[in-house]
Amino acid sequence: MERNRLTHIDRDGNAIMVDVSEKKETTRQATASGRITLQPETFNAVREGAIKKGNVLGTAQVAGIMGTKRTGELIPMCHPLFLEKSTVTFVEHEETSEIEVICTAKVTGKTGVEMEALTGVTVALLTIYDMCKGMDKEMTIHSVMLLEKTGGKSGHYQRKTKE
Repeated sequence: MERNRLTHIDRDGNAIMVDVSEKKETTRQATASGRITLQPETFNAVREGAIKKGNVLGTAQVAGIMGTKRTGELIPMCHPLFLEKSTVTFVEHEETSEIEVICTAKVTGKTGVEMEALTGVTVALLTIYDMCKGMDKEMTIHSVMLLEKTGGKSGHYQRKTKE
């Protein structure tokens, strides 16, 4: 493969941010999800608001939204975006003691928001871990994935299966 075919590497092998100046602005939206598995006692403590550090899901929700807004600072080649929408929601899976985080990010711009949605999910999951680590050292963060994206040159993508 030729070096100049890689979008984030120039002909001399140097890292670059992709030039999007000639791209058309379109409305772009992405949704990602991920899960954290907790011990049943920890899962119930989160649901009951009994974690000593406070409201776990409320804090994780704010952290996830903040994460979407800071993606351009965290991921080296991401363009900083002025997000128009960022949401973080949770689905509690009692049968497996898992909390699923779902994040959606939206922008009208020249580049996609997949990384923002994935970052929002990851930051929310890490926040849950941080707030519960005093009670549960066995937590596992897993299955972080892009579920859907719309807009841009590549168009609509929807994941066929959720792991």
